[in-house]
Amino acid sequence: MRSSLPRAARSIRRYVLIGVTAALAAAGAVSGSPTASAAGPVPHYLMTAFTNSSESNMYVYDSANATGFTQVRANAYTPPTGLIRDPSVIRHTDGYYYIVYTTNWTGDTIGFARSADYVSWTFVRNVRVGLNGATGSTWAPEWFKDSDGSVHVIFSASTTGTAGQFRPYRITATNPDLSAWTSPVALGIPANYIDSFVVKAGGTYHNFLKNETTKYIEHATATSLNGPWTFVGTGNWAGWGAGLEGPAITRLPDGRWRIYFDQYGQRRYFYADSANLTTFGAKVELPGLSGTARHFTVLREDSGDGTPVATGNRSLRSVNFPDRHVRHRDNLAYVDPVSSSSDVTVRRDATFTIVPGLANAACYSFRSVNHPDRYLRHYAFRVRLDTNTGDSVFARDATFCGRAGLAGNGSTSFESYARPGRYLRHYGFEVRVDWRTTDAAFAGDSSFTVSSPLA
Repeated sequence: MRSSLPRAARSIRRYVLIGVTAALAAAGAVSGSPTASAAGPVPHYLMTAFTNSSESNMYVYDSANATGFTQVRANAYTPPTGLIRDPSVIRHTDGYYYIVYTTNWTGDTIGFARSADYVSWTFVRNVRVGLNGATGSTWAPEWFKDSDGSVHVIFSASTTGTAGQFRPYRITATNPDLSAWTSPVALGIPANYIDSFVVKAGGTYHNFLKNETTKYIEHATATSLNGPWTFVGTGNWAGWGAGLEGPAITRLPDGRWRIYFDQYGQRRYFYADSANLTTFGAKVELPGLSGTARHFTVLREDSGDGTPVATGNRSLRSVNFPDRHVRHRDNLAYVDPVSSSSDVTVRRDATFTIVPGLANAACYSFRSVNHPDRYLRHYAFRVRLDTNTGDSVFARDATFCGRAGLAGNGSTSFESYARPGRYLRHYGFEVRVDWRTTDAAFAGDSSFTVSSPLA
């Protein structure tokens, strides 16, 4: 629940919201900067995996290009009991990241956990899918969000244990918080297929899955999630060879599709690209992860819209409180009253060197002028001034992507690179990164004029 603003601040907010157009016009006149043109969002790719060293700990990785992945956190999640094989990740409409995973070699449950920041995870529940109890096996659950907004988990199950004939089933969420699910429904794929991963392109569902008899990844299509499915790629149709499993697909910004898969016998990981999900290129080994990562999924998220931001020494003036600027105070960020007549120390606190983003040069980081080893970064969603530790987590937390200001009129908003959907904004004059809402107050709180430096 949002905390209450002081009465004086509420009065100012009402006044400023009424007059926001005039304030924005004045801000644009002072800055003299034209409205920036958008060049496109900046992607990053989140991976959740178990590893060759542990079936009970999940590792989290991140990439700017879907090829070179860096570790965000080792042992990011350990379930209260059982295993964490095959973790599949989504970002749900509530802003949380959710994983679903294999809990054991045998049994009839799949596990769920969630995270606000994809670094620290909390167990949510195990869901019993009811296929023959402890004598069956339930493997490789994968998220699938359909174009109608429905959320599904597709998993592979055998009623007779690990040596049995697997086939894919699905369950569907029946409430928004993903706590209630339908009974399992067979997908309509023949027996002895596992690791089913589904994507939808236009009106066609594409299912990439492992044939357990031949050990090839095959490709089936349908016009309904319940089939009937037609196999359009069988055997060595793509030229990747046998002994592959764990297909996972993400889409690249240029519209191409990338499939990842595990050559488990050799402990090597590969990817291949396609323009149409029908014809794929040759497999390419994934650098840095072969021999380490196992059966993962990759979630692409986009930040910003490519709006360019002037670099060098700058100050950030609040749009809806135009007498206030972003300023660090006691190593925390606020929007405080600052002007050209303020004390020089205060003006320096409100001046930052805008540099290419520490995590992605297409975005931006804010380095303190008077403490040049420190950057604005979010920590537990509060923005603070911290010393650059040089690690990848700090780099992501200190990187923000430009977006045409949510309040319009030439302003700029800054979306978190690490937490897409969260924006640099002030609330109660404290600067945070908060989940975007559609109200006018949030738009004003998260819009700034990038102005000449105060010091």
